[in-house]
Amino acid sequence: MKVFQIGAAGGVGRRLTQLLTARGDSATGMHRGPDQGETVRAAGGKPVIGDLISDTVDDLAQKMQGHDAVVFSAGAHGTGMDKTTLIDGKGLQKAADAAALAGVTRFVLVSVFPDALRGGEAGEGFEHYIKVKKSADVYLTRTDLDWLIVRPGTLLDSPGTGRVTAGPAVEYGDVHRDDVAAFIDAALHELTLGRVIVELTSGDTPVADAVARLTA
Repeated sequence: MKVFQIGAAGGVGRRLTQLLTARGDSATGMHRGPDQGETVRAAGGKPVIGDLISDTVDDLAQKMQGHDAVVFSAGAHGTGMDKTTLIDGKGLQKAADAAALAGVTRFVLVSVFPDALRGGEAGEGFEHYIKVKKSADVYLTRTDLDWLIVRPGTLLDSPGTGRVTAGPAVEYGDVHRDDVAAFIDAALHELTLGRVIVELTSGDTPVADAVARLTA
């Protein structure tokens, strides 16, 4: 499988690249700066320069051409509400339109758990982020793409367990970035799993079994 990643230099993205290349797939990672390019290359991916803000839909479609799937895990990461709108919101819309134009129907979006920081000190910027991510989810579900939306809980950098809880609605909790990447890796290769929203936290079910149960 040839996978085009937007956000490949991020915590989930680089882990996913390692998993994909380990199984013999190829991963192309879109990045803006040279440091990110080195991160993509070090994980085993092919770096491609791109920018969700300045690139047009046509620009992105040309980069995606020839791939079997797109994984979108990019984000503004607290750089301001304007950037959140342009990257997490409009950037996702551009990417989805570009995938359709390029004929890449398989599209996985890493979104956000609806309960994230509920009852905590979220702040105006985080509330804006939640609204933008929800609108992006809605936009993707209204396309003709073979989409999959993954909503992980609070992301952890500590080593994963290989076990998760996954379903259309699960209780909020933490999840390791390792396990999010493993779930996406398995889900990409389960072609019958599509046009569904999956919430994901740490749990007791091996990742492969969790994916299989979602297709039953």
